[in-house]
This record gives sequence, structure tokens and C-alpha cells, in this order.
Amino acid sequence: MGRAFEYRKARKLKRWGNMSRTFTRIGKEITIAAKAGGPDPDTNPRLRALMQNAKAANMPKDTVERAIKKATDKDAGDYKEITYEGYGPFGIAVFVEAATDNNTRTVANVRSYFNKFGGSLGTQGSLTFLFDHKSVFKIKPKDGVGLEDLELELIDYGVDELGHDEDEDGNEQIVLYGAFEEYSNIQKYLEENGFEIISSEFERIPQNVKEVTREQRDAVMKLIDKLEEDEDVQNVFHNMAYEEDEE
Repeated sequence: MGRAFEYRKARKLKRWGNMSRTFTRIGKEITIAAKAGGPDPDTNPRLRALMQNAKAANMPKDTVERAIKKATDKDAGDYKEITYEGYGPFGIAVFVEAATDNNTRTVANVRSYFNKFGGSLGTQGSLTFLFDHKSVFKIKPKDGVGLEDLELELIDYGVDELGHDEDEDGNEQIVLYGAFEEYSNIQKYLEENGFEIISSEFERIPQNVKEVTREQRDAVMKLIDKLEEDEDVQNVFHNMAYEEDEE
């Protein structure tokens, strides 16, 4: 398997381990998508995809409905998606994605975390070149369609890596990695050709990872854990190499 698959294998258990945190993250994404493209999933592909994510995460239906309704609530906060980039201890690149209704609050918090744990917040766009921005789809295998045939079909839609995987219950699934800007094209192909999409998301895959000692890793993880605890933070990506026992 390629670089993207190995990176995902190492982080997937940690990212989805906190159910309430996952619901909050998906809920914000649903609200943002409904506000941008309307509350009807039949005419809003991004919302449709996020509702699939919510189902895969066992998010209650009424929680999903509240998130959609919030998009038309005049009293609700107007979430904006913002990224922050900086370096943690020992030169580890850290990329933060946030959804916030108060950027002044969020940037102050993020900067304080970097400063407290031995890092520094940089300027927006300063670390973009260190990560590949990818569309990631998880789909159910389809009878009579092998990986090689599917790969040949999807190359024209921007998919550059795919392989077999399993969910937490041991059910087989296929994971596709493609270019960020090809997300809608990949989604359209899968839907039109009868593939069941389990979930889809965006990830930032480090082009190279940096080895650290166990002590250094512990120091970096204090920063990452603090960032992930912030209610405005959606995702945190970094280029620190994972240990085998974290997979």
C-alpha cells in the first residue's frame, strides 16, 4: 500500500475514538454544507455525503436534523472554515482545520496552545507545500468489480490510490484516495455507478514524515491533544512519524 494508506492506518482509531467529538465535528460540517448549498440532500451533493458520514458514525437522526436546521436559524452562529499552520516542538509541522463563529477567539486559543507547548503559529499557507490535500472515500465492495478494474475506471476521475480495508466490525470496505479538487467528480461517478458510499472526507497527507524519539513524541502529542480538545478545531494533521504500536 502507498503512503496515504499507511498514514490513515496509523491515525484512524484515534480520530474516531471520541464519539461526542465526532458528532460535533460532523454536525458543524453539515451546517456549513446546508448553508452553502441548501438543506435538501437530493440537490446538495456535499450535504448528502456528510449525512452518509453521520450514518457511518452512528450519529442520531435528530442530531443530524438539528444541524441542518441550524443553517437557516438566524440566531445561530455563522461558521467559517479556517486553517492555521505552525510548527510544534522539534520542528514538527502542524496543520489545523477549524470551523468557528469567532475567528478572533479561535486564533487566540490556537496561538496560545502553540506557545504553551513549545511551538509557534505561522502564517496561513506557510505549510501547504508539506501536505497533499486528498479526497478520501470509503465504499462497499461491489460484486463482479475488482480493485484493478475499479482503479482503471477511477484514474480518469482523479483517484491515485485505492485498496482493501476493514471497519471496526471487520466488514470489508474499499478506500479511495484522490485529488482534493476532484471530490465532486469521484462522488458523482460512484453514485451513478451504484457504489454504496460509506463515508467521505478530506485529509492532508504529509509528503514526508519526521522521525522523533519517544520523549519528543510525548511533547508533540501534548500540543496535538490540546488542539483537538478545542471545540472550534475540526482536524489536526502533522508530519510526525507514527510508532508501530500506535497503529
